[in-house]
Amino acid sequence: MDNLKRQFNTITLVMIPIAIAINIAVGQLALLIKVPLYLDSIGTILVGVLAGPWAGALTGFLSNVIWTLAGWYTPAIAFAGVAAIIGALAGVFGRAGWPNSWWKAILAGLLTGLTAAVLSAPIATYVFGGVMGSGTDAVVAMARSVGLDSLGANIAQGAFSDPMDKMASYLIVYLVLRALPLRFLARFTNLASRSG
Repeated sequence: MDNLKRQFNTITLVMIPIAIAINIAVGQLALLIKVPLYLDSIGTILVGVLAGPWAGALTGFLSNVIWTLAGWYTPAIAFAGVAAIIGALAGVFGRAGWPNSWWKAILAGLLTGLTAAVLSAPIATYVFGGVMGSGTDAVVAMARSVGLDSLGANIAQGAFSDPMDKMASYLIVYLVLRALPLRFLARFTNLASRSG
């Protein structure tokens, strides 16, 4: 219970809505310009890294729910559980200090992306027929054109897009962490020392 109180301190409660807004705004932009990335987890990863797995999970989950309820991207709610896992993993990687080093941040993004790909592909296939209305649809279409079925094409798309997306997101978080003052970072108990 003490750990949960530390994760959800006042500054975290202020950060969560800001992170949700970042997720939705950047994710919406990625949808509009049809890039084969999502870019909708930057805020989730930042909160997870700084505040811990529960705070990261809540941020990811609420981002997708709010995105859907706002009517901007209705499929998002189906991936709310995946977004929660992305946030929880960010908390684990933050506690281990990985986001303090650019190459470990990229590795954390790769591992998170592969996890997200495996979890998302069946949802995209069986709930949405493999078509999401985003830039990743072009990757699915290419995979289908070489003979993969819908699930195989969505797994292939996820194996391509998700790791690249999460590596980019973790690299952005790494740069944000480098820019934040140590006095601010010291207010969070999850992030390992910034010496890595």
